[in-house]
Amino acid sequence: MTDFEKVQNYYKHFDEKNRLRNDNSGKLEFLMTMGILEKNLPAVTDGTDISVLDLGGGAGVYSFPLAKKGYKVTLADLSETLLEQARKQKEEDKIENLISCDQVNATDLSCYKDNSFDVVLLFGPLYHLTEKEEREKCVSEIRRVLKNGGKVFASFIPHLSGSIALVQRFCWSPDQVDINTLEECFNSGKFKNLSDHGFQEGYYPASEEIEKLFAENGFEKQLLRSIRGFGYEKEDVIYKFKNKNVFEKLLELIDSTAEDKSIIEMCGHAMYVGVKK
Repeated sequence: MTDFEKVQNYYKHFDEKNRLRNDNSGKLEFLMTMGILEKNLPAVTDGTDISVLDLGGGAGVYSFPLAKKGYKVTLADLSETLLEQARKQKEEDKIENLISCDQVNATDLSCYKDNSFDVVLLFGPLYHLTEKEEREKCVSEIRRVLKNGGKVFASFIPHLSGSIALVQRFCWSPDQVDINTLEECFNSGKFKNLSDHGFQEGYYPASEEIEKLFAENGFEKQLLRSIRGFGYEKEDVIYKFKNKNVFEKLLELIDSTAEDKSIIEMCGHAMYVGVKK
């Protein structure tokens, strides 16, 4: 079973609020993710409210820009620390469309009624849910709270990307990863950090597993792609191009190849977009 206390403690110390602002890798991930959302979210029109559950949304990195665009956003996260940061920003910025900031475990959405949301963002929980039963419960609950035809946007860390990244951690932080931990992750996708420092309770599935998970829980795939694509670990180079046309052409090329399976599996965070049947 996932040790949710370890996950909560991790986010007490990790600066999740600024993760996508601190360096070029985060900036590119945010830029590409917002692009995916803008292309695939239902449009906000006069007289029509689009309700979004940002599940695992942390301090609201995506909740706030979506709320400012007119979406009615409910932010939910396991970390009270991050939620407090979001509540403070909501008050300071007077963001009325951020409806609430709720402490919620992604495997139990019983505080929300059936068919409550048009969209669920799942940007985080699948990084941490180590057990199959937990992932199935999470996706089943998402289906329950989504309206018919509602969309889920789910990010995950592909198996090869996550497992290979642990090789570096094995070298740099042997207190967190030993050879048995590394072997277990390559075999099962599970990462159990040996210490209380660093990323905790990881799970790295192959993209086929993610497709199957959502298909078996009543979703039809619309999109499966890498988020940063071949820009992964080349972000500093990409942001050196100050010519706007060149920069935008690079983003187009990243987008055009982002659904290639090899890129999905090897280039950091990936995203599944599905529709509730």
